[in-house]
Amino acid sequence: MPLKIAFAGFRHGHIFDLYNLAATADELEIVAACEGHDETRAQIQAKGTADITHDRFERMLDEVDCDIVATGTYFTRRGQVLIKALERGKHVIGDKPLCTGIDQLDRIEELAREKSLKVGCMLDMRNSSQFIGARDLIQAGRIGEIHAISFGGQHPLMLGSRADWYFEEGKHGGTITDIGIHAIDALPWITGLQWKKINAARCWNAFAAEFPHFEDAGQMMLEMDNGCGVLGDVSYFAPDKAGYSMPYYWRTTFWGRDGVIETASTAKDIQLLGKDDEAVQSVALSPAQRGGYLRCFLDDIAGRTPANDFNTAAVLRSTRNVIRIQQAADRNEREVDF
Repeated sequence: MPLKIAFAGFRHGHIFDLYNLAATADELEIVAACEGHDETRAQIQAKGTADITHDRFERMLDEVDCDIVATGTYFTRRGQVLIKALERGKHVIGDKPLCTGIDQLDRIEELAREKSLKVGCMLDMRNSSQFIGARDLIQAGRIGEIHAISFGGQHPLMLGSRADWYFEEGKHGGTITDIGIHAIDALPWITGLQWKKINAARCWNAFAAEFPHFEDAGQMMLEMDNGCGVLGDVSYFAPDKAGYSMPYYWRTTFWGRDGVIETASTAKDIQLLGKDDEAVQSVALSPAQRGGYLRCFLDDIAGRTPANDFNTAAVLRSTRNVIRIQQAADRNEREVDF
């Protein structure tokens, strides 16, 4: 018998990936969908991208029998939605970030533990051909111990077409929390190392001058448990037109004792330069795992071991780590332990 899933909030387009996966999954039945924002609800109904059944979240919970609640509302409201669903005994899955505050995350973790519920997140870098391949090479020892990593998760700002709530005070919650979560989740999985220290982090307003409170730039300097240094930039600095198709999208370089690996989300291969190589090798991509984050969530609920070590504990740990980095940026803190 399929699990019943209800959707609460469609303010970010990512949630339609989960909605479409759920609509075709034998193990799931979509039983309700709620959007309380009038304009967003009207757009969805006009386009037919989801079958909206409710305009109030609490009423949906009262009226609909479901096993899972999924959310894609604006960032700072997601924690509230997940907490209410967990309090009602529902498993939960959300777009990233799950929430933007440590207090909310503590409550989510507490409820999941007390009620034996599972928490999923739409973190898909572990499902990417390029980063699966990079992990396989690194875990096979092809470049030895990793000592430095740099990543660029720059996104297009798309001012004027991006959802208005991004630029409304109190709804975004931070560019590092927004974008950086992908790398903060994936890099320990790729390398086998764990986060140790936040050396420095910074967010500031650069491109979105019309909204000075919106800090569209984000950078960080981090340390992993073997001393590996990590430099990351997740600013909204990418050119709008090329945007997500540019060759630098999530460009990531791993410097090991025995060589270098580089790839990107749009790369056609993985580039490997070993310590004895005179030329860069092109390594073919591994198969992608489309919808892998959902498969892992369903396996976690069923008591099976999820692929890629992506279970409730991993989701909560990655969320906590990225919120700590955002806090360091907001508070101008240095040399903070995770």
